[in-house]
Amino acid sequence: MTKILLIEDNEMNRDMLSRRLTRKGFEVIIAEDGELGVQKSVEHMPDLILMDMSLPGIDGLEATRLIKAESTTSHIPVIALTAHAMTSDRDKAMQAGCDDYDTKPVDLPRLLSKIAACLAT
Repeated sequence: MTKILLIEDNEMNRDMLSRRLTRKGFEVIIAEDGELGVQKSVEHMPDLILMDMSLPGIDGLEATRLIKAESTTSHIPVIALTAHAMTSDRDKAMQAGCDDYDTKPVDLPRLLSKIAACLAT
């Protein structure tokens, strides 16, 4: 079973997305902030990480940098999730090490396509 780490501070977004991904056959691990997300990435070694960019404490950009800097987790694909849809926001996420970028509200078919593409590489 493919393991996804969902790093999301908004409870409604976390609940909705985790339930939808679970129904699609994924095992979902949840972290409510960037620091816990970095910790869980090492503990659980997920196949993919969905990273909210606006997190309390360590934001999604910094959490992604930390995950990509760690030799044991640097290979894990990270998809940025954000309500900010400006080109500069996408560029910042990609520069931080994200492998792809998707906007909120989440369009599940589009996100599933991006998940599949990241897992295929």
